Amino acid sequence: MEKNTGPRSRSPGCFGYPLSIFFIVINEFCERFSYYGMRAVLVLYFKYFLNWSDNLATAIYHTFVALCYLTPILGALVADSWLGKFKTIISLSIVYTIGQAVLSVGSIHDLLDQDGDGRVDNVAIPIAFSMVGLILIAFGTGGIKPCVAAFGGDQFEDHQEKQRNRFFSIFYLSINAGSLLSTIITPILRGVECGIHVRQKCYPLAFGVPAILMAVALFVFIVGSTMYKKVQPQGNIMVRVAKCITFSIGNRFRHRSKQYPKREHWLDWASEKYDKRLIAQTKMVLRVLFLYIPLPMFWALFDQQGSRWTLQATTMDGDFGPVQIQPDQMQTVNPILIVIMVPVVDAVVYPLIKKCHINFTPLRKMTVGMLLAALAFVVAAVVQVQIDKTIPDFPAAGQSQIKIINMGNTSATVNFTGTNQTAEVGPANSTDYFTFDTAELKNIDINFGKEFFNQTFVYVGKERHTLQISNRAGVQAELLVDGLTEKPEQGNNEIRFINNMDSTINITMDGVTFGFVDYFSATNYTAFQRGEKEITVTILSDLRNCSGKSLTFGYGSAYTIVVDGCNSSEVLLNYVEDIQPNTVSMAWQIPQYFIITCAEVVFSVTGLSFSYDQAPANMKSVLQAGWLLTVAVGNIIVLIIAGASKIEEQWVEYILFAALLVAVTLVFAIMAYFYTYVDPVEVEAQMVEDEKKREKEPPSYENGNAPVLQTQM
Repeated sequence: MEKNTGPRSRSPGCFGYPLSIFFIVINEFCERFSYYGMRAVLVLYFKYFLNWSDNLATAIYHTFVALCYLTPILGALVADSWLGKFKTIISLSIVYTIGQAVLSVGSIHDLLDQDGDGRVDNVAIPIAFSMVGLILIAFGTGGIKPCVAAFGGDQFEDHQEKQRNRFFSIFYLSINAGSLLSTIITPILRGVECGIHVRQKCYPLAFGVPAILMAVALFVFIVGSTMYKKVQPQGNIMVRVAKCITFSIGNRFRHRSKQYPKREHWLDWASEKYDKRLIAQTKMVLRVLFLYIPLPMFWALFDQQGSRWTLQATTMDGDFGPVQIQPDQMQTVNPILIVIMVPVVDAVVYPLIKKCHINFTPLRKMTVGMLLAALAFVVAAVVQVQIDKTIPDFPAAGQSQIKIINMGNTSATVNFTGTNQTAEVGPANSTDYFTFDTAELKNIDINFGKEFFNQTFVYVGKERHTLQISNRAGVQAELLVDGLTEKPEQGNNEIRFINNMDSTINITMDGVTFGFVDYFSATNYTAFQRGEKEITVTILSDLRNCSGKSLTFGYGSAYTIVVDGCNSSEVLLNYVEDIQPNTVSMAWQIPQYFIITCAEVVFSVTGLSFSYDQAPANMKSVLQAGWLLTVAVGNIIVLIIAGASKIEEQWVEYILFAALLVAVTLVFAIMAYFYTYVDPVEVEAQMVEDEKKREKEPPSYENGNAPVLQTQM
C-alpha cells in the first residue's frame, strides 16, 4: 500500500485524461509485445536450436513461465516497501531489456559456429546465454507486472473514477493488442533464413525485435517521467497479512497446552497484537485463497498452448490456401477469439442463461471453465491420434529398416537371408521399409531373372537403410544409411538425389548445389521448405543442361529423387517417398483452441472479478498475488509431469491431464457449494457500526473470547 507523502502536481491533460497515462499504455503495449513475442517461439528455439527433447523443452518452458508468475510477489514487495512503483518499473525494465538482449545474442548461430562447419561447436554457450537471459526476463516482466497498472491508476484524481475505469479498459486492450501482433509477427521473423556459414531459422531476429520493443517501452516510460504522479512507499499490506497469520499461528502454538479460553477462529489468536479489522479482513481473504487451492490445475492445461500444442502443430500441415501458417502462429487463435468472445459472452450468453432462470454464480462459471479446459485436452488427444496415424514407424533399438529402389531395366526379386522375407520390385519402382532385427540380417540375394547377385552388408541398428539395385551394367547393389529416424524438423522436407545416368552430373535445386554426383551414387539429405522447386542437372561429359520443376512439397516429408536422364532440355526424375508429408491440417487445432478460449472466458475473467468482489478494498493486491501464484504453481505441475512421466504416447498424456483436471474440478465444485458469498463493503460498514456501539457500551467477553466477525471458511 502506498500513500502520498507530499502534494501531487497536476499532470497535463488530454481529452480529460492525464497525459501521463498515454506513455503508460504505450509502454504496456511494447512490453507485452516483447514478452509474448519472445514466448511464442521459445519452445521451438529449445527444440530446434538447442536440440532439446520435447519433454526437456516443455519442462524448461514451463519453469520459465512459472518464474514469471512467482516474481510479481517480489516486485510488489519492492515497490510498496522500498523503491515505489516508478523506480521499480524503471529498474526492472532495465533488467528486462538486458535479458532480452542476452537471449537474442545467444541465439546468433554464426557467433557460436567458430570453424564455419555449420555446427555449434560449444552448445554450453547458447544454453548459458539462454538461461541467463530468461532469468533476467522473468524477474523483469514479473517484477513490473503488479506495478504498471496500479501506477496508471495513481495518475488520476479522486473525482476521475470514470476516466480511471476507461483507462483500465484501454490498458487491457493494449495488452491483448501487443500479444496478438507479436504472436503473428515473431513466428514470421523466426521463419526467415539467416546466417553466414549456414542458412538457419532466424531466432536472433525473432528475439531481437522483442528486445528492441522492450527498449522502446523503457524509453517511452522514461520520457513521461516528468508528468507522472509518484507515490512514495509506505509499507505493504501483504507483509502485514503475513505477519498477522504468522503471529496467530505462533500464539496458538505457544498456548496449546495451557488452559486458555477457546476462540471461535484460529486467526483470533492474533487479537493480542493486531486490530480486529485487520483480522476480519484477513479472514475474508483466506476464505477466497482457500478456494484457490484447486485452481493451478487449470493453468497446468491452459499454458500448454505455448508448449505441447505448439509442438503438436509442428507435425501438422500449415497450408491454409493462400496463407501458410507457422506452428507457433497457431497461438494467435486464442487472443483473436478472446477479443471476439468476451463481449459476446457478456452481452449474449450470460443474459440468455439468466432468462432461463439459471443461477449461474461466479463459482459455477469457474467450474464450467475447468471442465471445458479438460474437454479441450480430450479434443487435442483425438487430433493427436490422427497425427500419429501419419507418422511412420521408425526402427527401435536392435532393429534395422530397409527400403529397395530398383533402378534397373527389369523386375527383381530380393531375398533377405535369415529373415524369410522376400520382395518383388519392378523397374523404376520401390518398396516400403521392411523392419528386421539387426542380428538376424545375413546376406541379401538379388535376382534379375538370369542375373544373380549375393552380397553381405554392414547394417546400422536403429537406422533406416535404402538398398539401391540395378542391372544396367551388370547386377549392382549399394546400401545407403538414410539417417532419418524422425519426421523432418520445423515442417521442412528432406531431399536427396541418386544419379542413374551414365555420366557424372551436377545437381542444383532452388539455388542449393548438391555438387558432383557419380553414377549409382547418392547425395546427402538437404532440408527445403514447402513449395515447388526448380531442379537443374548439368551433365559433365558434354556440359549439357536440363531442368524441370519438382513436385510441390508439403510439410515434413522426405524424398529420394532418382535422376534417370535428360529428354532434350527436360530432366527425367523418379520420386521415391521416404517419409510422407504432414497430412493433418493445423485447422483441426482450432476446435481445441476454441474450447479452451471458452474456458478462459468463463474461468479467468470470472475468477478475477470474483476475487476483486470478495476482497476488502485494501486487500485486493493480496488476492491478485494469490491469483498469479496459482498460474505459477500450474506451470510447476506441468514441468513435474513432463519430467517424471514415462508416457511415450502424447495423446495419453493429454488424457491424463484432462482426467486430473476433472478430478480437481469435482473437489472445487464441492468447495464452492459450501462457500457463502459476502459483500466486503457491507461487512466493513457493519464493523464500523459495531465499533461505534462498543464505544458507547464496553463489550462483554463470554468464555474469554474476543468478539470477532463471523465468517465461514
